[in-house]
Amino acid sequence: MLKESIDNILNNEFKLSDLVLCLDADDNEACELFVAADETRKKYVGDEIHPRGLIEIGNYCRCDCLYCGIRVSRKEQERYRLTKDEIITLAQHAYEVGYKSVVLQGGEDLAFSREMITEIIQNIKKNDMAITLSLGERDFADYAEWIAAGADRYLLRIETTDEKLFSQLHPTGNLAARKECIYKLKSLGYQLGSGIMIGLPGQTYEMVARDILWLKDEAKAQMLGVGPFIPHPDTPLKNAKGGTLFEALKLIALLRIVFKTAHIPATTALGALDTHGRERGLQCGANVIMPNITPLQNRENYEIYPGKVYNTDSGDKSMKVIQDMAKSIGRSISASRGDVF
Repeated sequence: MLKESIDNILNNEFKLSDLVLCLDADDNEACELFVAADETRKKYVGDEIHPRGLIEIGNYCRCDCLYCGIRVSRKEQERYRLTKDEIITLAQHAYEVGYKSVVLQGGEDLAFSREMITEIIQNIKKNDMAITLSLGERDFADYAEWIAAGADRYLLRIETTDEKLFSQLHPTGNLAARKECIYKLKSLGYQLGSGIMIGLPGQTYEMVARDILWLKDEAKAQMLGVGPFIPHPDTPLKNAKGGTLFEALKLIALLRIVFKTAHIPATTALGALDTHGRERGLQCGANVIMPNITPLQNRENYEIYPGKVYNTDSGDKSMKVIQDMAKSIGRSISASRGDVF
């Protein structure tokens, strides 16, 4: 039955039940899903892995999401904001060591004003670099000015499209408002990234399947992130059961055979669950990796979840690390910006 569902998805003639069946695959069945995803990845996006230098620009956040280590009510968290010049310098150094793409990620922090982000974008674009922003929900005018200044991509994870689950996890958030931001980003011409957290308390595979359909049919996402839920010890969900690497790998594989040409990262969260988690993600359909190039003195304070990979992806060594990782699985690192249309 699983092979039939995989074939249905590959032919874009699938039902919700086909997605659920793939998500529910056991150890033996999942091998078939992983092989199909890796073959699909090779056919549609090739063997090159696209690197994005990740700069975590600050860990202040106005939101209070129950799973997040930088939630606003976590008063014991040491906070930081990188300066404009620090961010520009980090991006320049990334370019000099071979990165053609950077991601500016931070909590939802309005201290990073529209004007400040615009100036940062304009300075980074003096080099031929793609810029991805991941700064949460902002005004339409912010999004419009940033793409006009040269931003290329925007990542705004939906996490779940189930209204009840979303409201439980995001007491300061609103699912309709999150969706509206995603629609606005798409209308402005950003290369749009979104994604799902797997293993959330109360989440079912049918919910995740509906998330996938929304990402495909409504958001029309071009970049897809998968985050396994990892309980943080200083959050209300500290005692909840976390998501597993196996669940995350199945979701990555399923997203690959559904979306085919999308960019899908093997996230640092996979590495938090398994030393070789990112390599395994790359072998199950992923084609992007995002080494952390945030200054080491700040990096440990951007602790959305515990166990993040900190030290191996730093500074001048980061490009060599990912080149070696790619070589170990028979792949190579792309020298392009890695745009997706």
